[in-house]
Amino acid sequence: MQEVIQVLQTQPWFFLLTIGLVSLCIGSFLNVVIYRIPIMLNKSWQSECRVLLADELASDNPTNDNATFNLATPHSSCPNCNSAIKARHNIPVLSWLLLKGRCFECNASISVRYPLIEMGTTLASLLVAYSFGPTQTMMLYLVVTWALVALIFIDIDHMLLPDQITLPLLWLALLASIFDLTILPAQAIIGAVVGYLSLWSVYWLFKLLTGKEGMGFGDFKLLAIFGALLGWQAILTIVLLSSLVGAIIGSAQLAIQGKDKSTPIPFGPYLAIAGWLMLLYGQQIQSWYFNLIGY
Repeated sequence: MQEVIQVLQTQPWFFLLTIGLVSLCIGSFLNVVIYRIPIMLNKSWQSECRVLLADELASDNPTNDNATFNLATPHSSCPNCNSAIKARHNIPVLSWLLLKGRCFECNASISVRYPLIEMGTTLASLLVAYSFGPTQTMMLYLVVTWALVALIFIDIDHMLLPDQITLPLLWLALLASIFDLTILPAQAIIGAVVGYLSLWSVYWLFKLLTGKEGMGFGDFKLLAIFGALLGWQAILTIVLLSSLVGAIIGSAQLAIQGKDKSTPIPFGPYLAIAGWLMLLYGQQIQSWYFNLIGY
């Protein structure tokens, strides 16, 4: 392993090329994760409801769908004609370009979002690789980056930050502190607690005052992850930065789509973007912020 790291350190172009190619493939897989995990969760919830309400649901829905559906099965297929996507038509970005954004079998349009997620994942991964070099910390932050991409788009689509992603990421962040990849373990634990409780407190205060839920529990866990990675000192900056980004992008989105200001907007994507920026540029951002307020 040490020899591989030494080669990557002496050949930066090869290192970045390797990260770029791997990230393109990861981005392609993340498209599957983003699409399938909400469906898998929905099927799981329905299955649990069938167990709890077996008699009632059996009469209403006698033909339950028991087909296997996970991240590996069934194989990827065209949503329009259901034809299986061949390996040569599943090359990240390149296949979409060669097929001119259309299905090979039925010529139906394929969303540009798929290659954009692949390219966005690659760009974010290259920034992480460039910032940290071929180190174990870089590998940790690559995993965090890939998970954040999935969380961002799942939250955009379904207003949901699945525990299946957030909780393993939180445990990974805490374990990383034990192996000296981030901050001290005590700082990581305190950061996770402060991150979770800060939004948890805001949630309950808002609910007591308005009777409404202002955010989901997944947001608490996401901020806890960044607290475990960066420490409690970064929490306030992340919240302020995410609120600023959310206000700008959210307002623009509502204006473009012509929706009312009361329309719910997922907070997770802005929290993820702010936290990711703090992972890479935390010192510069905090220095700029303190200079701005004259501290």
